[in-house]
Amino acid sequence: MNAPAAGGWSEWPAPAKLNLFLRITGRRADGYHELQTVFRLLDWGDRIRLRVRDDGRVVRHGPSLPGVAESDDLTVQAAHLLKGDANSAKGADIVVEKNIPAGGGFGGGSSDAGTVLCALDRLWGLGLGEERLAALGLRLGADVPVFVRGRSAWADGVGERLRPLDLPPAWYVLADPGVHVPTAALFQSPDLTRNARPVKIADFVAGTVLDNAFEPVLRRREPSVQAVFDALARIGLPRLTGSGSGCFVEFADRAGAEDALARLPRGLRAWVAAGVTESPLRTALAGSRT
Repeated sequence: MNAPAAGGWSEWPAPAKLNLFLRITGRRADGYHELQTVFRLLDWGDRIRLRVRDDGRVVRHGPSLPGVAESDDLTVQAAHLLKGDANSAKGADIVVEKNIPAGGGFGGGSSDAGTVLCALDRLWGLGLGEERLAALGLRLGADVPVFVRGRSAWADGVGERLRPLDLPPAWYVLADPGVHVPTAALFQSPDLTRNARPVKIADFVAGTVLDNAFEPVLRRREPSVQAVFDALARIGLPRLTGSGSGCFVEFADRAGAEDALARLPRGLRAWVAAGVTESPLRTALAGSRT
């Protein structure tokens, strides 16, 4: 899957994630919010194609997100950040096949950046290691380190303090209301709970922690999000992921998830994905050594 193909291109997965819960427990002196969450990586996401350049240039081919200049694209920024930190003379051509909806809270941009960091570290022969790559990822965004490390995890801090979790198998019906709400606007909402009681991993494992701080805010301000919640409530317990508009319902097996998907109203953008403990990117990186 990731072996160099014709023209020197290689292909790499950029998996999506879910936040199985998300609490804001305080605010730091620097203005950032303290969070608690569980990141669940999925077997579905974007695809990144890369080709090493010898002229040092970093070039994205194909469309970026609407309204996002190439220089502001996280994949391009990740390549430049890695190049500068390692003092590498190499460059890269980048093609992103987008499947993850923008602004849905599924981690698309962060995952794309994490894949570029890890894959170019391999392709450029840098060998920086997971800790250094995760630190670089944090400079691009709070969610990038979990994609660099490639394991479903409990997270504290701004989301960068990660403890791997072996989560039970699960399948998810995912739904996209098509709303892109800037995270900064949600953090400014007077209705947002910013001082929730901190919880422990044992609370999550016991199934008593499923809340997302952004859910009540988004359901009140975005009718399309409320409409998706109403539709998903017919098949199970709907939940919000991250600070985006994406929603999901968890199932114990694939058959249950696919049966539930078939019962949703026509026209609702929804699909099924499996939760994984280890990222498809991590698996691809291990395979590239052979």
